[in-house]
Amino acid sequence: MESLRELYRIGYGPSSSHTMGPRKASEDFISRHPDVDKVKADLYGSLAATGKGHLTDKAIREAFKRAGKEADIYWYPDVFKKYHPNCLSITSTDGSIIETYYSVGGGKIVREGDDAASQSSDVYPNDKLGSMDKMLKYCDENGMHFWEVALECEGPEILDYVKEVWAVMKDAIKRGLDGEGVLPGGLKLARKACTVHEQALSMTGALGNTLVAHSYALAVSEENAGGGEIVTAPTCGSCGVLPGALYYIQKEYKIPEVRILRALLTAGIVGNIVKTNGSISGAEVGCQGEVGVACAMAGAAVCYLLGGSIYQAEYAAEMGLEHHLGLTCDPLMGLVQIPCIERNGFACMRAIDHASYALAGDGRHKISFDDVVEVMMETGHALPSLYRETSMGGLARVYEV
Repeated sequence: MESLRELYRIGYGPSSSHTMGPRKASEDFISRHPDVDKVKADLYGSLAATGKGHLTDKAIREAFKRAGKEADIYWYPDVFKKYHPNCLSITSTDGSIIETYYSVGGGKIVREGDDAASQSSDVYPNDKLGSMDKMLKYCDENGMHFWEVALECEGPEILDYVKEVWAVMKDAIKRGLDGEGVLPGGLKLARKACTVHEQALSMTGALGNTLVAHSYALAVSEENAGGGEIVTAPTCGSCGVLPGALYYIQKEYKIPEVRILRALLTAGIVGNIVKTNGSISGAEVGCQGEVGVACAMAGAAVCYLLGGSIYQAEYAAEMGLEHHLGLTCDPLMGLVQIPCIERNGFACMRAIDHASYALAGDGRHKISFDDVVEVMMETGHALPSLYRETSMGGLARVYEV
């Protein structure tokens, strides 16, 4: 499995696959071919279908403009490449140079023609740690929790990185809670995090407490939708779930900062396992691979913070995936706004509930996390492309501006 640095990417929204990935591909092309001054960028499949709403063309043009170069964009939403639905080909104007990239989720790109070894930054040995069952066995034999495996494999410097990650997450919450007005893109969707937070604080009892966590997740998601700085967890479209849950638990239980960093490592291990054996790409498996995985990550992290064992954390993560199976990716106008923002809020609340439920038992349950990852992939591939980030089906089809 790769470093958690590959999972937690700091950048700007609204989409890891459609904004961060194409920008990174453009920068890679520029570094490889510095003498090319003008290119043609062909967008295929899901990358083309929702690219305008995700600012894909803007990300590509800005990358080339910063290098003093120019890019023309062409859209082919009905052409799907075999390797992955998010495909970008960049060609020099004379046709002599062409590079094809796939944006596979979480901001990661794969360049066509590279062998697997050259694209891998594995630091967790798959033979010992490449699945949840293997991870649990290793932790059990060595008396470790998930976060300790991250420290063992990546070294203490990974704590410095997740410290930066947590700082960006908290800043996004604070900006989001202060933000008001209409989000860009054409839906004329008003920001709600600020008012939801104020309403939550005025409520009494459990309802208000739960809604506070919801407001934190909304705050981050709205920042992402507005193009603000966030952290993929595991994607831009699901970036509000984990910080919302962690910030809420930290404030409620006065959790020290170092344990939040360990919780981020715990969540990262869960996300990495799905990324290795499944997918975190909405274009490949629908929103179950984004919000579902984020919910799993947050559930495990909260469970750890509240004293849960590795088995209880695995159960909380399993529920996060299981109860999002079949979730489609059907954003209105291709924007990461409806239903994405609200989904982050509700998944945040679900993650806390999953952790509570797991803590009420000893961690034993019938369906394993690895089994649900397998089912998620099977379900995602069975979904028609209409429901996998094309904006051609589902909620996106029935709504007209």
